[in-house]
Amino acid sequence: MKRAKVAIVDYGICNMFSVQHACTKVGLEAMITASLPEIEAADGIILPGVGAFGDAMDELKKRDLVSPLRDLARSGKPFFGICLGYQLLLSESEEFGNHKGLDIIPGRVVRFESPREGDQILNVPHVGWSQVLRPHSVVWEGTPLEGVPEKEFVYFCHSFHIVPERPEVALSRTRYGHYDFVSSLREGNIFAFQFHPEKSGPIGIKMYQKMAEIIQQSKENL
Repeated sequence: MKRAKVAIVDYGICNMFSVQHACTKVGLEAMITASLPEIEAADGIILPGVGAFGDAMDELKKRDLVSPLRDLARSGKPFFGICLGYQLLLSESEEFGNHKGLDIIPGRVVRFESPREGDQILNVPHVGWSQVLRPHSVVWEGTPLEGVPEKEFVYFCHSFHIVPERPEVALSRTRYGHYDFVSSLREGNIFAFQFHPEKSGPIGIKMYQKMAEIIQQSKENL
């Protein structure tokens, strides 16, 4: 069987090679590209990212990728966002001013403000290992979190978190101090994570394996 192809969107401000390595490890043909024809021809799309929201949107605009990414996310093709790529799916962010996002998932990206744990103020950014929690009535089967144990630890590095308009898009939640924030989401064919699966050890590779299965199944159904 021919390997499914995944396009890792290159917009110049993130390290994509760890994502590519994880994809290759689970059997995907992974290409890092800013070429719209290559992105459109792929069986699945990953929007990764680290850095500032506004800078990222500027780079996507320079490459004329904003409208195409919106269209692809709404096309039914498997579409994944990671870290900053997860936040970019939202309508807007307050990071260093107010910036419009891709507006695929209605909602805002807001800063952690003095997260508290008892009398202690926790550091921002939130860096390190925290648990993913399954919201009540949410099913993980058929998603990249299928088979992930409840309260599994994954790796985070972020100062901002999303507040979606529709709480039902939350696939997982995570606690950081007094915050209980949405740490991954699902909306139809769109799956996205605030954490880094590729930096989360064996459980993260398991998530990539599920991503590969979702992409392969979609490819076979077309």
